[in-house]
Amino acid sequence: MRKARWVAGSVAAGVVLLVAGCSGQGGDAGKGAPGKGGSGATAAPSAPSAEGGLSAAAVKKEIEAAATAAGFTQDATGDDVPPGLENCMVSWSPDTEKAVNPKKSYTDTLDALGKGGWKEGQGIDQGESRIVPLTKSRWKLKASEHTMGEFKMVMFIASDTSPACEELFKADVEKSRTQGKKA
Repeated sequence: MRKARWVAGSVAAGVVLLVAGCSGQGGDAGKGAPGKGGSGATAAPSAPSAEGGLSAAAVKKEIEAAATAAGFTQDATGDDVPPGLENCMVSWSPDTEKAVNPKKSYTDTLDALGKGGWKEGQGIDQGESRIVPLTKSRWKLKASEHTMGEFKMVMFIASDTSPACEELFKADVEKSRTQGKKA
């Protein structure tokens, strides 16, 4: 169990770094066709934020609606977003052990997000891992699935690419570096 948590933490940290590192690519770069899963579900309609884009709450609601319609339930441990980034980042992870077919649920979630207006970019396949970028408004979403033996993990992590959020992400990275040097 300890090893599984360490692996999960390592993969999650890598995806968070990938999201933070890629969030500065504004616009709709990497547009593509939505995934083909066939669930027929669509993401919930989105609510605008005060700045005219999607709010973090609206993004989370869209991810949750698409994922639950595809057969996922949210992991009971919750999804951590660093303090101060709650309006700039969304993290949603399902309990893959409760899904009948996690691979199909992942594909169906991507399909539903595509039907909800998320534009899918070029996915990255590496071994038993797949990361698919999606964009909508000023948000970039990384949908990832990882298989390590019997261990399966799926994550949906979105970041707001607005200048205000970019500054908060940079400050959080610098804070982490500073704290790492003190340890």
